[in-house]
Amino acid sequence: MNNTHWIRHFTRNQLRRPEPDWAAPLDLPEKVRRPLVKSLEQFQLGDGGGPAYLIAHDRGGFLKDEAIKELVDLWFREEEEHARLLGDALKRFGGTPIDDHWSFSLFCGLRKHLGVRFELTALLLTEIVSNVYYKMLHRHGRDVALRQMCRLIIRDETGHIAFHRARLGAEGKGIGVLKGLMFRLLGLGAGTTLWVNHRKAVVAMGGTTFGFYRTIWKDMSRFVGRVNRDVKRAGTKETRRAPELVCGSGL
Repeated sequence: MNNTHWIRHFTRNQLRRPEPDWAAPLDLPEKVRRPLVKSLEQFQLGDGGGPAYLIAHDRGGFLKDEAIKELVDLWFREEEEHARLLGDALKRFGGTPIDDHWSFSLFCGLRKHLGVRFELTALLLTEIVSNVYYKMLHRHGRDVALRQMCRLIIRDETGHIAFHRARLGAEGKGIGVLKGLMFRLLGLGAGTTLWVNHRKAVVAMGGTTFGFYRTIWKDMSRFVGRVNRDVKRAGTKETRRAPELVCGSGL
């Protein structure tokens, strides 16, 4: 993986971040505002309000490379920024940050005890399904500041997903049909956990269960396809370079 490229990406992404207009006129009916607050409270906890870093018991081996550690630091710095934005959104809508939630505690426990490889996969799945959540809030939400916040977070999450794609592609292994199906099913499972906790907010604004799951399946399929495309392209480049290596060897 081109670590330098991704360090530059995360560094540049800290620039040109217009703050949402938190003082804009607010006109949300109570039947929308109440479930939205409950939903944003949980996302604020998960997107940096909790342990905003890798917490797997064996993370040390993954982080021993200085470039990888810098990338992880930059990645989670953006997650902390999301927590700040969500905290400001809570203030706007009359909510307060929370310290714990059953789904978050379970998620952190699994991440800690099942190892860094599992944690990275779990975080990738979370990035994809969370991005769908923010896209639905942006599409159906009528509040100006909420939509502006979602645009910023979607921009970041899209970069995070691309970063994970590059990380997997650098391993040189494509995602086969069976693994691809399992990956999609895991994504639907992660999406279901999210939907259980956040359905009321999205539906109150006009979203649908069908639209949520359809977008998850579409985004998971797109991710698998792009990883395989990247691996194929990398393999083609290596094949093209092979004759040059043979010539350079003096044979």
